[in-house]
Amino acid sequence: MSARVGIIGIGQSDFQPRRNDASYPDLVREAVVIAMQDAGLGFDDIEAVVYSLSPDAMVGIGNAERLGVDAVGGRNKRFLRINTGGATGISSVATAWTHVASGACDVVLTAGADKVGECGDSQTVLNKIWDPIYERSLPLGTINMLAMSAVRYMHKYGMTEEDMARVVVKNRRHAARNRHAHLRKETTMEEVMASRMISWPVKLFDCCPQSSGGCAMVLASERYIKDRGLDAVWITGLAHSSETYYLGDRMGRGYTADHADAHALGASFRKSYAMAGIKDPRRDVHVAELYAPFSNTEFHSIEAAQLAGLGESPAMLRDGAFALGASSGPVVNPSGGVLCTNAIAVTAMVRVAEAALQVWGRAGDRQVKGARIGIASGNGGDHQFFGTMVVEA
Repeated sequence: MSARVGIIGIGQSDFQPRRNDASYPDLVREAVVIAMQDAGLGFDDIEAVVYSLSPDAMVGIGNAERLGVDAVGGRNKRFLRINTGGATGISSVATAWTHVASGACDVVLTAGADKVGECGDSQTVLNKIWDPIYERSLPLGTINMLAMSAVRYMHKYGMTEEDMARVVVKNRRHAARNRHAHLRKETTMEEVMASRMISWPVKLFDCCPQSSGGCAMVLASERYIKDRGLDAVWITGLAHSSETYYLGDRMGRGYTADHADAHALGASFRKSYAMAGIKDPRRDVHVAELYAPFSNTEFHSIEAAQLAGLGESPAMLRDGAFALGASSGPVVNPSGGVLCTNAIAVTAMVRVAEAALQVWGRAGDRQVKGARIGIASGNGGDHQFFGTMVVEA
């Protein structure tokens, strides 16, 4: 086993619908300053920077990472941009971890920002990720793609629209405790059910927002942390996995991977758990920050993380599981999750940051009592590329 890699600094902006007062470099700098202060380091201490950024089409600028080099203190340092769609943030943390775990660096900064609601029509951009001959002309988007997943899950496991609404109510209640969250107003089942239909059965309140903001994390080697007496939490397991790119191969007869589930996400979690030595996730995991941009996808994310059996999570939620204050089992998305904040380039990084804050005991009003082991995930591509991570105190 290699020496452990620790998280020693975390920074997040307060996410909002728009940030007309801040450019991309301004937003990423905002998060970086907080993370550097949290770690107690200066830019001279940073040996490499991993920059977490959306596709150029979403930013509207070619090679947009060049704008951020000075903002993150990356001049004359190792500098690498990462983009894996919605998984970009967790892929960036994993890349920073690799820099340290390999022995190439002792201290690495990973940071990014996004302005999803300010890029124009993000759904038109996202339509371009599908196969140009067979699927793009439908036209597919991230919303109707995951509405199809909801229909498959309903057919296979009996989920209802009311079950989806319960996810929204839970996560909005959690987000009301999180000052960084974009959507902080609590809602009711009636309000969710009355919100306008977007792509059946997905309604407006079942969808994530388009957020602007930044996130940054500082990772360091165990030797560096111990030599300087720094406080840290530890990344003990991580993995990525992918399944078929073609959406048509996830439905109908002879499917490769059923669109109701998230097979590759489950494979990724199994690898992360094996690396971290976790045998029973339901017993051992205390808190989960799962990438679920639509209410229905939280169910198969919970099940892929082995926090429930296939098809079991809606009934468990009805019985009060997964919420802050629940009498047993892990709490899922105590930050409010992606349903309440979605700045795509850093959304999955926020999942790791929030899991780290929980096991660090620094999550404030959204703290899960006694949390010592947390997990995080990120979904990329057309819901076929997944990253997972285990963070421990």
